[in-house]
Amino acid sequence: MTSTTELDITGMTCASCANRIERKLNKVPGVVATVNYATEKAQVRHDEGVGTDDLLAVVAAAGYSAALPVRLPTDVEVEDPTALLRRRLLVCLALTVPVVAMAMVPALQFTDWQWLSLTLAAPVVVWGALPFHQAAWTNLRHGATTMDTLVSIGTLAAFGWSLYALFLGTAGMAGMKHSFELTVQRSDGSGNIYLEAASGVTTFILAGRYLEARSKRQAGAALRALLELGSRDVAVLRGDGVESRIPVEELVVGDLFVVRPGEKVATDGVVERGSSAVDASLLTGESAPVDVTVGDRLVGATVNVGGRVVVRATRVGSDTQLAQMARLVEDAQNGKAGAQRLADRISGVFVPVVIALSLATLVGWLVTGAGAGAAVTAAVAVLIIACPCALGLATPTALLVGTGRGAQLGILIKGPEVLERTRTVDTVVLDKTGTVTTGRMTVLDVVAAPGEDAAEVLRLAGALEDASQHPIARAIASAARERGPLPAVEDFASLDGTGVQGLVDGHSVTVGRPRTPLAPELDHALAEARSHGRTVVAVAWEGRARGLVVVADAVKAASAEAVARLRDLGLRPILLTGDHTAVALAVAGQVGIGAEDVIAEVMPADKVETVRRLQAEGRVVAMVGDGVNDAAALAQADLGLAMGTGSDVAIEASDLTLVRGDLLVAADAIRLSRRTLSTIKGNLFWAFGYNVAAIPLAAAGLLNPMLAGGAMALSSLFVVGNSLRLRGFRPLTAPR
Repeated sequence: MTSTTELDITGMTCASCANRIERKLNKVPGVVATVNYATEKAQVRHDEGVGTDDLLAVVAAAGYSAALPVRLPTDVEVEDPTALLRRRLLVCLALTVPVVAMAMVPALQFTDWQWLSLTLAAPVVVWGALPFHQAAWTNLRHGATTMDTLVSIGTLAAFGWSLYALFLGTAGMAGMKHSFELTVQRSDGSGNIYLEAASGVTTFILAGRYLEARSKRQAGAALRALLELGSRDVAVLRGDGVESRIPVEELVVGDLFVVRPGEKVATDGVVERGSSAVDASLLTGESAPVDVTVGDRLVGATVNVGGRVVVRATRVGSDTQLAQMARLVEDAQNGKAGAQRLADRISGVFVPVVIALSLATLVGWLVTGAGAGAAVTAAVAVLIIACPCALGLATPTALLVGTGRGAQLGILIKGPEVLERTRTVDTVVLDKTGTVTTGRMTVLDVVAAPGEDAAEVLRLAGALEDASQHPIARAIASAARERGPLPAVEDFASLDGTGVQGLVDGHSVTVGRPRTPLAPELDHALAEARSHGRTVVAVAWEGRARGLVVVADAVKAASAEAVARLRDLGLRPILLTGDHTAVALAVAGQVGIGAEDVIAEVMPADKVETVRRLQAEGRVVAMVGDGVNDAAALAQADLGLAMGTGSDVAIEASDLTLVRGDLLVAADAIRLSRRTLSTIKGNLFWAFGYNVAAIPLAAAGLLNPMLAGGAMALSSLFVVGNSLRLRGFRPLTAPR
């Protein structure tokens, strides 16, 4: 017998921390664990003999903290965990700017400027970089090195050497200036300070961590948004037939509750009295409302768009389909392994090499007979020169410019780990309703019987349907109103489950489901429309069918071109929908997707399983969707893209948001993400390239301030300039 336990993990600073915790947990017999750095959660399956206290102890022994999650009500405001990091960043930024300015601009180097620089830099290196120092110590205890190790060693080495130079060397003398001579001279380095490097690296990397923390915080927002979809209260029918409004949490299985037109269904249940139409598109993906009557099942959070119904609750709380969808999203997020930062992977090799070279430099100088002071100077110089100033800028600057350009084009990128997943995507799964199609019912055609006027058919139908809130009725009324004013309706009545009737311009008009027999022309049009999965409404007056109105969820104008562009990027498009097969095939044919790549009539859980099946086949999957029913699949996919015009749940569960809701932007989003990732890689190459080239000079004792500070500044400027090139990214199509 096994159990599943979720743990909230704190103290992780990078993906390697998550990997370390995961390895420790999986070493316990009977435990299978997955740790997600992005959501800061661990999903643990364990035998009955392993208790939660044992799991918490394993995480604590690894140097981190864990706790069982506390479920708060959705209306409780949770403190922003990024607030402390934001304050730390702003304070460090205010202190660092003058330090860097004084070091780089000779005109600002007034008498004793170096002591003001020390005063400003000290809080940055000690307090601002404290998270990096703590993480480096934790990693050191476990024999690992990451970006935090590199930052901590580099900043402490630069700051420590500056203290030595100021208090024991010549750098503290009045009138001290940074030397900007081009010649390289052997020196003991006691006249040079590197406070700008120590504080600058700290602030730059804090900025990157803040951006990352903001994107991580969104991981839980999908679940909060999903749970908020449900009703907060419900009208319950008691034994005496009197309605009383109670919080939805107090609803129990077997209770009868009332759902009026326009209201959400409070929980899963069965219709006991009445009939109506229910809009379930957010949960099922069906574009047309579903007619329900006595005995039909309803799902919580769907919207009643027809008449009043009385429903008997069959599932409440965590048993409802909405709650199950929330678990699907959470499981998918926990299962999506966070990509380890490129800088961490490189640092895992680079940092031990730098430390080894520093020790080798110390030993080498001592062996050659140099004094202890010169040997220590050269060894510390290696650490200083390896201080990752440009490295601190490599990811955040490219991300800032790339995301800024994306925002201008209607593309929101959530974080750097998203970019790493775009390069290998080879399959794109497209939701239908609201993604490929408009998500709104639209009149596509009006077919008149012989001798009748199609415009008159639409005018009379629109007048009658104008009194209804049904989505199909609204589509007909809207199309009729666009052609002119609508006549008045008298004696309006709703026919139980079949349509509406009334007196319009002296005609007794009925609008509703087609009934045979029809004229041959209408019968042929009816069969043709239904073969394409479209909804057909018959319009009759004086007892005879005068025409048909064909209604469907129309394909967006740019969808066919968008599918072609996704193919140009090497992606295989697949249409995935909860709608009927005939509808899906018709839409796929219009946008250029073959029948073999159409998967229809699937529930939200099936969408997740479809993505998992494709991943199991070795495919790297991108998912584009907009509805609540897409949220879990968006989270499960290697890359989730949400339409900005869709539900908040889908947006929060995705990695990229297409603000304009235009599928054509999806191709640009993938292109921009790949371009931004390429820029980050280029930045990292040059940032580490600077270190590799400068370390031998530092080991040789050639520590001219112009070489050290100037080269470091130039490498940083190069990284910034390379990132700014992203501003020139051009979309395949300009925003309309």
